[in-house]
Amino acid sequence: MMIRLAGTKKIARGTNSYKVDFPIFETKMNGKPLIYLDSASTSQKPRQVLEAIDDFYRNYNANVHRGIYKIAEKATSEYTNSKEKVAKFINAGSMQEIVYVRNATEAINIAALSWGEHNIGKGDGIVLTQMEHHSNMVPWMLLAKRKGAKIDYVELDKRNGKLDMSSLKYALDKRPKLVAFTHASNVLGIITDAKEITRRAHKAGATVVIDAAQSVPHMEVDVRDIDSDFFAFSGHKMLGPTGIGVLHAKRDLLESLEPIMGGGDMIRSVLYDSVSWNDLPWKFEAGTPDISGGIGLGAAVDYLSGVGMRKVREHEKKLTRYALEKLKGIKSVTVYGPEEKDMENRGGVISFAIEGVHPHDVAQIFDSEGVAIRAGHHCAMPLVTQRLGVASLSRMSFHIYNDESDIDTAVKAIEKVKKIFRVK
Repeated sequence: MMIRLAGTKKIARGTNSYKVDFPIFETKMNGKPLIYLDSASTSQKPRQVLEAIDDFYRNYNANVHRGIYKIAEKATSEYTNSKEKVAKFINAGSMQEIVYVRNATEAINIAALSWGEHNIGKGDGIVLTQMEHHSNMVPWMLLAKRKGAKIDYVELDKRNGKLDMSSLKYALDKRPKLVAFTHASNVLGIITDAKEITRRAHKAGATVVIDAAQSVPHMEVDVRDIDSDFFAFSGHKMLGPTGIGVLHAKRDLLESLEPIMGGGDMIRSVLYDSVSWNDLPWKFEAGTPDISGGIGLGAAVDYLSGVGMRKVREHEKKLTRYALEKLKGIKSVTVYGPEEKDMENRGGVISFAIEGVHPHDVAQIFDSEGVAIRAGHHCAMPLVTQRLGVASLSRMSFHIYNDESDIDTAVKAIEKVKKIFRVK
């Protein structure tokens, strides 16, 4: 199904039929048509999402779960329905397993505080991987420090850059309490075998936390098939608004946990000497939630579902393969992550370096050409600086609104960088 709004302004440049749905591409950057290649950081928003948020504030702005007047009931209904949409989108068991948070980072921190504080003790093992985002590393480092636990890191295979499964086996043989890993790397583009890693972790007796910030926006995801215990992702990376994210967890697990924040909607009843919690998922959502964010996220799910996640994935595989083939022919450019022949295990993220040129300089020259890319350690400093041995990297990342012409312009920008810095 093709999603369209009547009267949308046409975008003359490029061949991507979805770009017309994204108003930002009607603007220019430094006098040139905007080419946005930083979707791993945050995605752009279609008109459908913007209009859903605007409609809420203009026509039925009211607090949820409190008022018995008409617009409050509509706000509650739309907010709750957005959770039903998210649950269906990732094939959760029910809406009760969908806890809204600010972002994937907060989701992982809640898992660390609500579950970790009561289940990790002195000497217990925590297993992470060498390619984790800080958001799936620092909360566990803090927990380990508080509890006297030990962290082991699954290494990357030196031959292909993917997770070394023998290293995982070694870590699991120690019978850790927790295994936390990324579903898709925001630096290397590596897609991990989440189902197999989870199966092995559970066999070793571990609880599993998956950072899915880079997978849910780009591919079909089935949390029941993966069988994860905690599963975290952000709305702003999947065409939704900022300030809204999702912590999915198995219902019996959520029932057994204590909330880490108190007040407002998470309360069933309060007496001067006692308190009882609300039903799931409200038990973990204290105070007035991000109502517009939830409604906007529901609209983003509608949009992605209308496009079809298989189509999103195939589109990004095609673009990534095209970009890798183009970059391969440019001298003095090093690309990190799996090669184009291994696209089944690679997402739409390409980190690269131009010999002798700092990534910040690369990004500035790209900017002058109207191309937005990322430069730095991408909130994965141990991976970039310790494992890959570089100070920082440039990164291009794609979504449904990108096309081959965007990559062609990026390649021209690389040639401009080489010319300015006299790189052979």
